[in-house]
Order: sequence, then C-alpha cells, then structure tokens
Amino acid sequence: MSGLTGKVAIVAGASRGIGRTVALALAEAGAAVAVAARTEREDRLPGTIHDVAGQITAAGGKAIAVRCDVTSEESVDSAVAAAVAEFGGVDILIANAGVLWLGPVESTPLKRWQLCLDVNLTGVFLVTKAVIPLMRARGGGSLVAVTTTGTGMTDKGANAYWVSKAAVERLYLGLAADLRADNIAVNCLSPSRVVLTEGWRANGGGQRIPDEMIEPPEAMARAAVLLAGQDAGGITGTVQRSESPAPAP
Repeated sequence: MSGLTGKVAIVAGASRGIGRTVALALAEAGAAVAVAARTEREDRLPGTIHDVAGQITAAGGKAIAVRCDVTSEESVDSAVAAAVAEFGGVDILIANAGVLWLGPVESTPLKRWQLCLDVNLTGVFLVTKAVIPLMRARGGGSLVAVTTTGTGMTDKGANAYWVSKAAVERLYLGLAADLRADNIAVNCLSPSRVVLTEGWRANGGGQRIPDEMIEPPEAMARAAVLLAGQDAGGITGTVQRSESPAPAP
C-alpha cells in the first residue's frame, strides 16, 4: 500500500499494543512515522519505541523513535519538534497513549483516577494542541484519538477509564467543528471488541474474555489507516468502530 506516501504521522503510545500495530500499518501505507512513547527500555511489559522504529526501517520504511510523556507539555513539544526536524512537518496524529483502570468508583484510589485523566484525556489534549498549527501549515491533516466502546456501556457501571475516554470523544467531536475550515479531519476510533494488548493483560482485573469478544489489533490498524487518509472533505466528526467503519457524514 502507498496511500499515505509523503505524509508524516505521529503515533503516541506506540511502543506496544494497538499503537505499535497502527504505527507499522501507517508505515506500510507509505507514511513516515514518529514512534512516540515513554518506553525506551523494556520494563515489566515488552516493547520499546526503538523496537518499533527499527522494525519499520528494517522493512524499508521511514521512522524515528521519540521519547514522549504525554502528561508533560514540555515532553510533547520536544517530541513533536523532533518529528518536524526529521520529516519536515506533521499530517497525521494517532493519539493512542493510555492507561487502564477498570475498578469500581468507590474503591478507586485518587491517584489512579488522576492518572487516567492525566494520560487518557490531558495527554490527548496536549499532543493534539501541539500538532494543530503544523497541520494548518500543511493545508490539512487528520487527528485520530483512540477511545473505547465502554463510553456508551452505562449499564456496566462506571470507572475512571471509561470516563476519561468519554471526555476525549467530546473533545474531538467539538474539534471537528472547530477545524473543519482548516481542512483537518477529526475522528475517534475504538475497537469493536476487546483487543488483548499487553496493558489489558496486565491491568484488566483478571477478567476472562470469551473468544468471540476478542478482536485482532490489525482491525484497529486498518481502520486507523483509513482515517489517517482523511481530511475535512471526507470522514470527520465521527466516533468510529474498527470493524464497522461509517461513511462520511
């Protein structure tokens, strides 16, 4: 595939899981990719930004590894500046960095609540804020925030993770209207089912997921490539599900 040739993408949270798979798919589609995350060395979970960037370049693609803590504006600005210095601009953002906490509200420590908001919501705000002027300068672009079907599952109760992702959806739906005149597509993307990432396996509370409810990460990658190729004349202002992409409004 070469539908994104000449485009530059930043994937936040790309050292493992969905972010890693999306970064590889964007590169296969022709984009130069800034692989952004905090993980430069393996910790309790496998995967680093250098591993992912190296896999892309070994396959003939263009990539750099950039350390990025999405809760720090200084770190975000530095990572974006590194991408611009290497590739000349930014056309695509995949805001995927996230932390998982599915515990009930009454037993959720305040630090866990704040961490979900800091990473899952403020992190999206910071990386998005940093790239909007760059996309304007390029005449358009595509913003994609990774969310979750849990935002609408109110019958399943409440937790910090779902609340933080619901706020991201509201942020991006509003941004779609704000940025339409700048030719910037703004969409959210969630799995249709559960993607058993390393983070889910470590922090999913030991829940057993039936086989029919498990989705391969490649479904998210295909949907992300589709959305990455949009501008405001195409699909924008939507919350997409990976296995049932919607037409442009």
